[in-house]
Amino acid sequence: MGDESLSATTIINASAEVIFVVLADPAKHAAIDGTGWVCEPLDSKPLTEAGQVYRMAMYHPNHPDGNYEPANRVQIFDPPNAIAWEPGYDSGDGGLRFGGWVWRYDLTPAGPSQTKVTLSYDWSAVPDLLRQHIGFPPFPADHLDNSLAHLAELISL
Repeated sequence: MGDESLSATTIINASAEVIFVVLADPAKHAAIDGTGWVCEPLDSKPLTEAGQVYRMAMYHPNHPDGNYEPANRVQIFDPPNAIAWEPGYDSGDGGLRFGGWVWRYDLTPAGPSQTKVTLSYDWSAVPDLLRQHIGFPPFPADHLDNSLAHLAELISL
């Protein structure tokens, strides 16, 4: 991928349908996260459509508040092929604002009981003003590999 995105790919011993169900469950996101920043879901409903917003409790030592609660908007919901969301925040005026970065999983069959899973992080739409305060990507590149390893481990349980 380009200079404004990262991706990692692995093969998981499960069908795309099984993997997609896990990715569409915000309660599983803390177990998948490779950084340890995701703490728990604040909305327990599974993801079911593009445009749906769900919130997570997160912690990052460099965040101004330490603990924070992003509002993630589902961008792509195409079971069992792809799912993506863009993290955002409450604007204070009753609306939501989004920073311009997107998490995306693409799933393609890789055999009778295997799926190729690609995790992408794209920050190409982040405005310059925000880039002055946050370095992108805000984590080491191996975070994506860690997340895929956690997903594979969760699927195998």
